[in-house]
Amino acid sequence: MRIQVLGTGCAKCNELEKLVKEVIAEKGSSAVVEKVTDLQQIAMLGVFTTPGLVIDGVIKAAGGIPSKKDIAAWIG
Repeated sequence: MRIQVLGTGCAKCNELEKLVKEVIAEKGSSAVVEKVTDLQQIAMLGVFTTPGLVIDGVIKAAGGIPSKKDIAAWIG
């Protein structure tokens, strides 16, 4: 599983990355987390408001921080 956290380094972007890593650790998942900070690459992924979360190429969240429960459900 490939998880991309999209953001330029703002507090919300960092919080989303932290939440994702917490969920992965709690689930014992082997998912790979990639932080994408390049605005051009973020736009190419189809996200125009950060923070954004993309899992296996599918946009799961943009413009806010999803709940830990939602992240856990998406990661499975």
